[in-house]
Amino acid sequence: MAKVAGWQMTVTEILSLESVHAGYGGAAVLQDISLTLKAGEFIAVVGPNGAGKTTLFKTLSGIVTPTSGSIHFQGSDLLSVEASRRPHLGLAHVPEGRQVFPTLTVQENLDMGFYARRDQGKESAVLEQIFTWFPVLKDRQNQAAGTLSGGEQQMLAIGRGLAAGPDVLMLDEPSMGLAPAIADEIFERLVEIHQDGELSIILVEQRVAEALHFASRAYVLEAGRIILSGNPADLQNDDRIRQAYMGM
Repeated sequence: MAKVAGWQMTVTEILSLESVHAGYGGAAVLQDISLTLKAGEFIAVVGPNGAGKTTLFKTLSGIVTPTSGSIHFQGSDLLSVEASRRPHLGLAHVPEGRQVFPTLTVQENLDMGFYARRDQGKESAVLEQIFTWFPVLKDRQNQAAGTLSGGEQQMLAIGRGLAAGPDVLMLDEPSMGLAPAIADEIFERLVEIHQDGELSIILVEQRVAEALHFASRAYVLEAGRIILSGNPADLQNDDRIRQAYMGM
């Protein structure tokens, strides 16, 4: 499949967090978080409910402001950029719970993603690529998003993120509320999108086994701290992970 314009990256380390602390109303959620994402890499951040996974993405998106630490995106200080401008830099956030615009059509939802593109004029080619990955969206193009199934809405949310032409796609619990077979289909499409578009992906997931299976590197987040990181195969064989997350 063709590679989508705007997704070719030239730097080795596209995103880095160093000793980041963040929370809400003075309550600490993230504590001393350091992680990196290389260009074209697919990493997973896994952990239980309340670990701070969603707060991590809100911090990257600018919804939550860190109390200390640094974040750099493509070599620039991300914390100096307003939240509204971050999608235009190439950082797309597919939020937990999908959050599509229910009264808008599938096409109108995708159009919302196109507004953040840096290379305007390529919408037609990008749209066709999104429909190649998610054919059901083409079939439902003029249908109200609120009438789609949960799995179709998740595909639409991902498609909307891709429409922005990001360098980094942040996916928050894409399997939430979906039947296992549909969740597996979503994961398989993500792998295909990652490979076809040379796109960097950060996946936040509770389904630890599946996330570790698809990612090239992973971090384990517990109580706001990274307790383990490394190769997914090694993490899958770690007794702490097997007992805590895989029922073994």
